Amino acid sequence: MELVEEKYQQTEIGLIPSDWEVKSLGKIGECIIGLTYSPNDVKDYGTLVLRSSNVQNNKLAFENNVFVKMELPERVFVKENDILICVRNGSKHLIGKSALIDKKTKGSAFGAFMAIYRTEFSKIVFYNFQSNIIQKQIDENLGATINQITNKNLASYKIPLPPTLEEKTLIATALSNTDNWITNLEKLLAKKNLIKQGALQELLQPKEDWSEKSIIELAENKKELFDDGDWVESEHIINNGVRLIQTGNIGIGKYVEKNYKKYISEKSFLELSCKPLVEGDLLICRLADPAGRACILPNIGEDKVITSVDVTIFRPRNEIANRIFLLYIFSTSEWFQKVTERVGGTTHKRISRSSLGNIKISVPNNIKEQIRIATILSDMDVEIEQLEIKIDKAKKVKQGMMQELLTGKTRLV
Repeated sequence: MELVEEKYQQTEIGLIPSDWEVKSLGKIGECIIGLTYSPNDVKDYGTLVLRSSNVQNNKLAFENNVFVKMELPERVFVKENDILICVRNGSKHLIGKSALIDKKTKGSAFGAFMAIYRTEFSKIVFYNFQSNIIQKQIDENLGATINQITNKNLASYKIPLPPTLEEKTLIATALSNTDNWITNLEKLLAKKNLIKQGALQELLQPKEDWSEKSIIELAENKKELFDDGDWVESEHIINNGVRLIQTGNIGIGKYVEKNYKKYISEKSFLELSCKPLVEGDLLICRLADPAGRACILPNIGEDKVITSVDVTIFRPRNEIANRIFLLYIFSTSEWFQKVTERVGGTTHKRISRSSLGNIKISVPNNIKEQIRIATILSDMDVEIEQLEIKIDKAKKVKQGMMQELLTGKTRLV
C-alpha cells in the first residue's frame, strides 16, 4: 500500500480525483421506510424495534428498547450491514445519525422515524454519513418546521466513490480499524471508571477510626471559613474586570470553564464588598441541578475572582480536613441524597447555607489517612483524564482520515 498523487476534477460536492465518480445513493442502493405501530402493539416481548435512541455515537445502543407483538412486513426486518438512519426527530442535529447493523442485531425491525439504506458498498457509505459530505446535504434539505428527510431526499444525496472495489474496501478497512481503536480505548475507559467506582465505595466507607462531623464543624463554626458568594445583579455584569464564577462553572467534582466569561468592575467589587476567591477554595453549589455539587477552584489565570451568592465558599484548615478528600465525599450518591432531602423552593430548587452546614459526613480522624485516600483517587482520575484525552485525539484523527480518504485527497492503493 502506498500513497500516490492524483489529478483532480471539480464536482458538485467538491474536488475529487479524476478517476472517481459522484454517485447518488439512489443509484447504488435502496432506501427503505420503517414500521408504523400503535401503543397497543408494544409489549414486553416480541420483535425489537430500532429507534433513534438505539443509535448513539454512530453505534448501536440498547437502552429504552421497544418490542412489538404483531405481524410485520418483510421490508422492516434489518439485515447485517444495513445502515440504520434517523430521518425524523425533534432535534435537528440528530437527523442523519446512523449505525451499521451487525450480525447480532439482524432480524430486528425499525421504526417509522428511521430508515434503512441497503447497498453493497455499505461500509464506505456509512462513513460518508459520519462526514460532512452527506451531513451538509441533509442540512440543506431539512424543512423549516419539520425536522425530517424523506426517502426521496435520501436517494438524492451524492457521495464520491473510487473506481475499484479494492480501493473502496481499503478505505472502509482503514476507517473501520480506526473505529476499533477508539472502541477499545472506550472499553478501557469504562473499565477504569468501574474500578474507580469500586474504589470510591471501599475507600469512603466509614471505618472504626472515622468520626461523623457536620460541614460547619469542619469549618470550626467560623463564617469566614464557610460563607456564601456575593449578590451580583445583572446590571453589574460586564465583559472584563473582576472575574465572576457562576453556578455553571461548578461541575460534579471538577471546575468547568465556559466559552463565555462574566466579570464585574473594580468599582462594583468595592461597592458590593465582594469576597475574593483564592486558588484551592472549595466551592459548593447550593442551586440544582444537582444541588451540592462541588469543585476546587484551580488557577484560571485571572487577577481577581469572586463567585455568586448561590455558591458557598468552604475553606477548612489543612490540619482539620483535606479538601481533595472532601471533594470526593461531595461527589457520592450518598452526599447528593443528603442534600436533596434538604432542598427547598418552588421555582428554583436550592439548599440554604445553614442546611448545607448541618449535613454530617464521616471522615478519618487522621489527616494522613484523608490524604492517602485522596491521593489514590486522584491518581485514578489522572489516568482516566489521560485516557479521555487520548480518545478525543483518536476521534480527531478519524475525522481527519475521513476528510482525506473519502474525498480521495489521500489514496490507498
